[in-house]
Amino acid sequence: MDPLELPWHDKSPSRPLADRIASAVARRIADGDIEPGELLTEVEIAAQHGASRTPTREAMLTLSSWGLVRLVPKKGSLVTSPTARERRELLSVRSMLESHAASRIMGDDELRTSLLTALDESLAAQAGSVGRPAEFAVHDHAFHLRIIRHEGNSVVEGIIASLAPRLYRLSRLAVTAPSADLEALHREHVELADAVRRRDIDTFRELIERHLTSGHEHYEVTP
Repeated sequence: MDPLELPWHDKSPSRPLADRIASAVARRIADGDIEPGELLTEVEIAAQHGASRTPTREAMLTLSSWGLVRLVPKKGSLVTSPTARERRELLSVRSMLESHAASRIMGDDELRTSLLTALDESLAAQAGSVGRPAEFAVHDHAFHLRIIRHEGNSVVEGIIASLAPRLYRLSRLAVTAPSADLEALHREHVELADAVRRRDIDTFRELIERHLTSGHEHYEVTP
């Protein structure tokens, strides 16, 4: 699986059944098809996937590690709802990782050039999906992860992989909100790429903070 992809993008038939179940359920949660507060039972999920309870139990543990469910003893798994604190902390971590990566990449001409090529491709995909919020959300998520992961720091890779499902859930909430302005979000992404192009880390830091604040203030989360 490409490291930029979300767990459910890995279609490899050799993946363990537990991983495939966890990925399928994670996608439904992140896309809003399974709502926060819903109680998932092993019996129900096992039946939906034609699986026994053992891999289903393992899948629930994975979903819990991703922060998408909370295990309730003898009952099942409760789908979590993003909270104001979780949103603030997740976006703060993402901002720090993104700014740090950008700073390192700007000092390496080869890395900066290859990142800009990747960002330009992402920006083109975003421009073509402005009228399709669900599709735009995927490109939005990938744009930011391209920056964070481009340096190839293996520790950062592990951190962001564990946070990716929840970060994507926030991105999807942001771009599918009725008041979301996808053209404005795309323009802000262009500005971020231009800051990388100019090696202007101060402007990049200022832009990413403003982008994350304005882009995530117009949808509701649990207080």
